[in-house]
Amino acid sequence: MTRRGPAGARAGRRAAAALDGVRGFALLAHRLDRCAGLDEAVETAAAAAAELLGARRAAVCRIRQDTCLVLTVQPSQVDPRYAEYLATPFRAEDRPALRTLIRDRASWLAHAVDVTGKPVEPGDTDAGDEVEVATLREVGLASALASPVVVNGSVWGQVYALRGPDSGLFSVDDVARAEVVGALLAGAIARVDLEEQVRHLVADDPLTGLPNRRAADNAAEAALEDGREVCIVMADVDGLKRVNDRMGHETGDDLLRTVADVLRRVADELPGSTAARIGGDEFCLVTVGHHRATVAEVLSRVVGGYPLPHGAAISYGLASTAVTGEVTARHLFRRADIAQYRAKRARARAQESAVPATADPAVTAERVVVAGAAAITAAQSGAVPRLCALAAAVTETLSGSDWAVLMERDGDDAAIARGGSPADLERAQATVRLTHRTWVVEIGASVNAATGAQVTTALQALVAIAVDGAS
Repeated sequence: MTRRGPAGARAGRRAAAALDGVRGFALLAHRLDRCAGLDEAVETAAAAAAELLGARRAAVCRIRQDTCLVLTVQPSQVDPRYAEYLATPFRAEDRPALRTLIRDRASWLAHAVDVTGKPVEPGDTDAGDEVEVATLREVGLASALASPVVVNGSVWGQVYALRGPDSGLFSVDDVARAEVVGALLAGAIARVDLEEQVRHLVADDPLTGLPNRRAADNAAEAALEDGREVCIVMADVDGLKRVNDRMGHETGDDLLRTVADVLRRVADELPGSTAARIGGDEFCLVTVGHHRATVAEVLSRVVGGYPLPHGAAISYGLASTAVTGEVTARHLFRRADIAQYRAKRARARAQESAVPATADPAVTAERVVVAGAAAITAAQSGAVPRLCALAAAVTETLSGSDWAVLMERDGDDAAIARGGSPADLERAQATVRLTHRTWVVEIGASVNAATGAQVTTALQALVAIAVDGAS
């Protein structure tokens, strides 16, 4: 017979145990309050659940669209017998207990053995859900419980715990403890999610999803404190005003999103870099630990490999601490902006001075026919692809900036497609307008190019061939 102590002593021990539990939850609350992100919060909660529940393993799971996925397991060293079990997502349609947890926000218990350690009999209602009991038998464990994590009124996930045959069975008191862990975790998740939303609103550009000027400034300051070489690239979009004026601001917004995607590709090839939208059509890239020549090579290759639509282009300038020495972020941004402006002007002057190989109408007409016929032949079937290919080839031959394919509808011209060679600045050009049936093709040409009757006749014939040959 076991000797029992005085009632007061037993009461004191129970009070101490309860206090230890309260302290454990208080410690968990403090730890969750310090968590800066979701990953840290779920790992903290899982580790606390394992300790507070006396579990062999405790996990935090994410539930989306009735599918449960384990995010983290504590302790992390998992017995191979049930490692695969924990790593495999499962659906509510296959697990009635999970379905009930999602629908009713109800915790559950399941036992593969009874209090004496003997396997439970099939159909024993006190053992819990039959599927969960069968799962415990498969992995050689004795007891399991799960409690919902409810965030903003919806089941976000669950706290899940397992015990082996030598640890006793989970009780309703353990379920209550798991529910407290789940509630504390839910509060941390809501806080982290709100802080992330605020950071997104403050630091991200809503149109492109890139970080904004404030984030770029912070990235530059941090990079300069790193001590390694820092490069800043300033870039803007050439031709955005033309696109906005001719095709509408919605198309212009799509163009800005395309530019953002190009800069993301550059940043992806330069780990640790930050691509940002400064405002309007201005973007920047901040790199740290990459040599100036490497940054220049990646920029040239990626920007050249992903040309912008509608005849737009990216102009950029690069400044590096390898050249300027130790300077402030503001100074480095200014140097990059000056380099970008010089690059823009140099390209514009080069395009402005470009003239066709000859201004002789007969020779120009011959060149137009050769280039246009080759483009039509290589184009995909259909009037639009053939006309676009023709317009692009002829505009390039005549050193024009842009071209357009339109269709007459109810007395008005509806734009079908536009494009052209990238133009840094709006420069003077002539436009040759050609019509055939309901189609209208506008060809851009340098003001120095020959565009007399011979050239116009050749162009008109090519348009007719492109349309009639596609019928």
